[in-house]
Amino acid sequence: MTTDQILPCANPGFGPLPRRLTRAVTIGGVQVGGGAPVVVQSMTNTDTADVASTTKQVAELWRAGSEMVRVTVNTAEAAAAVPRIVDKLAMMGIEVPIIGDFHYNGHQLLTAEPAAAQALAKYRINPGNVGFGKKKDAQFATLIELAIKHDKPVRIGANWGSLDQSLATRLMDENHLRAEPWDAGRVLREALILSALESAARAVEIGLPADRIVLSAKVSGVQELVAVYRELARRGDYALHLGLTEAGIGSKGIVASSAALGVLLQEGIGDTIRISLTPEPGQARSNEVIVAQELLQTMGLRAFTPMVTACPGCGRTTSTFFQELAQKVQEHVRAKMPEWKVTHPGAENLTLAVMGCIVNGPGESRHANIGISLPGTGEAPAAPVFEDGEKTVTLRGENIADEFVGLIDLYVERNYGGNARVA
Repeated sequence: MTTDQILPCANPGFGPLPRRLTRAVTIGGVQVGGGAPVVVQSMTNTDTADVASTTKQVAELWRAGSEMVRVTVNTAEAAAAVPRIVDKLAMMGIEVPIIGDFHYNGHQLLTAEPAAAQALAKYRINPGNVGFGKKKDAQFATLIELAIKHDKPVRIGANWGSLDQSLATRLMDENHLRAEPWDAGRVLREALILSALESAARAVEIGLPADRIVLSAKVSGVQELVAVYRELARRGDYALHLGLTEAGIGSKGIVASSAALGVLLQEGIGDTIRISLTPEPGQARSNEVIVAQELLQTMGLRAFTPMVTACPGCGRTTSTFFQELAQKVQEHVRAKMPEWKVTHPGAENLTLAVMGCIVNGPGESRHANIGISLPGTGEAPAAPVFEDGEKTVTLRGENIADEFVGLIDLYVERNYGGNARVA
């Protein structure tokens, strides 16, 4: 199976529900929706006008596995930089679609910089701040007309933090007339949903085909996000972009995003995802890409890189060696994956186990394609290695780590390379 395949449910009642069928939207060379695998995307945090730093970060995100990358386009300088960034990436052999993120002045920037309008693969429009008062409709129409002119799709992305206040006021007024008024939270969720759906309907009315529209409606609360996207999915067949906005830093952001998106993905909702993490000081921006990939892979929706099963450690595993080996193995296969993706397709489905003692070690190692059971406290200083359920060798001495990594490489070569066995 390749990364372009969706892992199906093994049987009813087990695994994710069937994917919700949405319209297929082509963004650069990437398909979103229409039954395509869930796409991973990310966003830069550089000043887009700084061509060198933005190009470098886009390249880093792409190498980590981001299949689309969004950049802020907020000034004339940023808009002018976009074609140069795209050209530099192309010279590096990187064809990742670049998405322009617009707020307030997108209609002006894209009109003034037609090269940017053409270079971008998609425009992200926020209906809550595309314009205000009488200018809103005209400025939204200008953006949609530019998308039509340049043959580009758009993401209409409503956001809890920049909700269309006129729409919210209208719904609050309507709510007062209900025999049983909704609570304020439900009214605001409805406003967010309608902001996306009504804007999409307006775009179609202007002339943008529905298969060039992706919708999102982001909030920062897990339960609110689940409720909003269930309604969006129920009311239409637009492709949906999932993401918990302002998720937070570190484990909080990872847990909150995984909880919300995991529920929706399990229900077959979502065509592309972004994990919006606040980077910890010194942390690479690409961490959000890794988290998104691991979420999809852990749920059985896609495969990106071999995953390592490792025990948490206990009083039986006083040595830190198994922890260091698990880390070394994970880093090794992730570093090798860009090469293996080309030369050894299918290696992303490899399962690995690094276990720390005799209790669960041999059993977990047998379940993996290749696993090692290290000696725990008081155990004989020997580490049996299992391949596809069979014990193949016992490692001893000071070079266990390097020898096990070497066995992994040999397994990949044997099973996924040019000499791979034919089933």
